[in-house]
Amino acid sequence: AMTRTRLHHALFIAAIASVAIVGCKKKEESPPVAAPAPTPVETAPPPAPAPTVSVTAVDLGSAIGPDLKVTTATTTFKPKDTIYASIATSTSDPAATVPGKLGVQWTYNDASGPMPINKDEAPRDVAFTGAGANEFHIAKPDGFPVGKYKVDVTLDGNVVQSKEFEVVK
Repeated sequence: AMTRTRLHHALFIAAIASVAIVGCKKKEESPPVAAPAPTPVETAPPPAPAPTVSVTAVDLGSAIGPDLKVTTATTTFKPKDTIYASIATSTSDPAATVPGKLGVQWTYNDASGPMPINKDEAPRDVAFTGAGANEFHIAKPDGFPVGKYKVDVTLDGNVVQSKEFEVVK
């Protein structure tokens, strides 16, 4: 039993000694390692801002193609035209998917002031990726009144672009 205790005691001392040696080595190495360490930490956050989406263009027309872009951009329509708004978007990181709400508010500028046309149309949830296009449209089978109109494009509830147009006979 005596030898066993001595052996344990010797192992215990050896273990403490090796920790002390390793501890000294780490302390010697740590200043050079510690100095560069903050640099990568500081450079990592700048790419971290979440990718954003922006509306790059709003084109109006009476027809759209399969790419959801208007075939001929115009700001003058006939009363019975379907009026399309093609909304071009782009994300800050082309590889990222950015969720957002895209909406439009069509307004007829009556003599008494602006009158919302599509107040029931809710903004759409869109997963934006790179450059894209979305389409909204309004139609009135009995014809829009002749006059001045406007469409406001909203992104996450904020108006980001507006386009004025006219209905003529």
